[in-house]
Amino acid sequence: MATCDVCGNDYWMAFEIRTVSGESHWFDSFECAMEKLAPRCERCSCRIVGHGVEVDGRFYCCAHCARTVAELGNQIRDAVGVRPS
Repeated sequence: MATCDVCGNDYWMAFEIRTVSGESHWFDSFECAMEKLAPRCERCSCRIVGHGVEVDGRFYCCAHCARTVAELGNQIRDAVGVRPS
């Protein structure tokens, strides 16, 4: 069994994730994996679990947060197929 890096639960179905930098982490759930590894939005600090938005190397959870903060944010559309106004 392995112990979760986040909550400390010793679980027989724990899984390992290796990052591109070579770090190894053990988790008992995707929830704990996201808590440890998912980036946070530069504006509202929520975890970015989906695609998110990147502007100039900064990450945001959605286009709204990117538009609020980033200079290039007004060029971001938050839905596929939306006609530019």
